[in-house]
Amino acid sequence: MKKLTLGFSPCPNDTFIFDAMIHGKIETEGLQFEVSLEDVETLNRKAISGQLEITKLSFFAFSKVSEKYQLLSSGSALGKGVGPLLISKKKFIDPTKEIKSIAIPGKNTTAYFLFKTFYPELTNVNEMVFSDIEGAVLEEKVDAGVIIHENRFTYESKGLLKIADLGDLWEKKTNLPIPLGGIAIRKDLDEEVKKKVERVLRTSVEYAFTNPESSSDYVREHAQEMSVEVRKKHIELYVNTFSVDLGETGRKAIHEMFSIIGQNDRNIFI
Repeated sequence: MKKLTLGFSPCPNDTFIFDAMIHGKIETEGLQFEVSLEDVETLNRKAISGQLEITKLSFFAFSKVSEKYQLLSSGSALGKGVGPLLISKKKFIDPTKEIKSIAIPGKNTTAYFLFKTFYPELTNVNEMVFSDIEGAVLEEKVDAGVIIHENRFTYESKGLLKIADLGDLWEKKTNLPIPLGGIAIRKDLDEEVKKKVERVLRTSVEYAFTNPESSSDYVREHAQEMSVEVRKKHIELYVNTFSVDLGETGRKAIHEMFSIIGQNDRNIFI
């Protein structure tokens, strides 16, 4: 058996996707996985230091590690209507002039890439774990926050306001899905091992779609206090056909991001 280190987040979309391959519900072709469940920005930082052999990471973070890692075609989070939101407690007439401080879920996240692309004037950012951002805005520790994941389903019920949908701005600019996060594998691994991981991951995603209740215990275990309804919405929003295979459109969206960053995008896929 070949054991590989694997990192992904405890968010429902990731636990839904990876459940089958780490719990032996599918054929893993002789592979075993030593799992690290971490916040996405922690995973981004681990990727930058090359700690994990396979990892979920933000596509913006991947642009910083593409010399060490390549992207797998399965397991990604892309789509339309799935982007991060810029939110606040009070309404601003001119956000670019009135907002003095913003909470972000990390400078390596795609959320931050989108934020600085569309709001370059706002530079006073505070990095926080994504789940702490709503509270920081509510308690007025910051004027605004960039929220991701399940917080897009909860901010309104807490009385917070949407300033902008950063994903919608991306879609209007590019007419492409938003490349949020993907699965990367270290380049120094054997080519046959990479192909095995690619096949096993795709099978795991397909198994999750075919058997959506199979992962329910694992998803619930790591979803903290998230309601069943929010868990379901989270999975439906972030797990889609791009999660099975990036396809031509998904790859085009990633190339577009690299183009905006000014990053070389050759040999980024296995």
